[in-house]
Amino acid sequence: MSVFTVVTVSTVALELFSEVRPRLFGIAYRMLGSALDAEDLLQEVWLRWQNYDHDEVKNPAAFLATVTTRLAINAGQTARARHETYVGPWLPEPVDTSADPQLGAERDAALQIAVLVLLEKLTPTERAAYVLREAFDYPYPQIAEIIQVSEASARQLVSRARKHLAAERRTPVSAAEQKRLLTAFVAAAKDGDMAKLEELLAADVVSYADSNGTVRGASKVPVVGRLVVAKVIKAYSNTFWTGADITWAEVNGQPAAVLRRDGHIYCVLSVTASDNGIDQLLWMMNPDKLAAFG
Repeated sequence: MSVFTVVTVSTVALELFSEVRPRLFGIAYRMLGSALDAEDLLQEVWLRWQNYDHDEVKNPAAFLATVTTRLAINAGQTARARHETYVGPWLPEPVDTSADPQLGAERDAALQIAVLVLLEKLTPTERAAYVLREAFDYPYPQIAEIIQVSEASARQLVSRARKHLAAERRTPVSAAEQKRLLTAFVAAAKDGDMAKLEELLAADVVSYADSNGTVRGASKVPVVGRLVVAKVIKAYSNTFWTGADITWAEVNGQPAAVLRRDGHIYCVLSVTASDNGIDQLLWMMNPDKLAAFG
């Protein structure tokens, strides 16, 4: 084979991979909840693609999606073990979706931080089936082939995942209402306004702070209940918000507040909300995850 032929094959392989890479990243991120881990996984997919006999691949997009999903299932099992030793609540690594609102998918399903947290409770295979169906609209026969189960089993996996998520989620408010509640919450939190905080929070609100034990004062357990959460937020109002430069961003498809101090991001705050008010406060303060986001 001539040098020209080798270069041509490599160029074609790269073009094919680059074309489907957004979708591959979208699958890997939704499976792992980490942009860094997703990027590492795609490096492995690219190496395998380079070394594969491309003449044997009739559908490169399907082949690459299969490799990505199967690697993500294996990586997901390892990730679950790591999360068990994590210090305090674990939240997925936030991603800025303003540039790519759907993160490589035809739909924005399985992208919100709260949903990714719930997906952690599924088995990696259940998660894969749900992501492929809900975010990328793969037909059941193809899902079955990718995750190596029967079509009936693929349907059952997706159905089980849907029921699990539906049982644990309330009907969310619109993006505009969520932004309004988040903006009002930030203002009340800065002022330590107990009355306003209690007005905004649902009775059974849960506050999660992800720092992996690196941030002093960050709770290592979820804080539950309107009055308790409001008291904790008020107690830190004089220190947590001091010198904060607050900007607004679209994170995982939802409004979020990005907090900087001296030019460095120290928190990304998002909420989930229903007709009951703010149901969840999601504080990302892990410096490693914030470095990747920044």
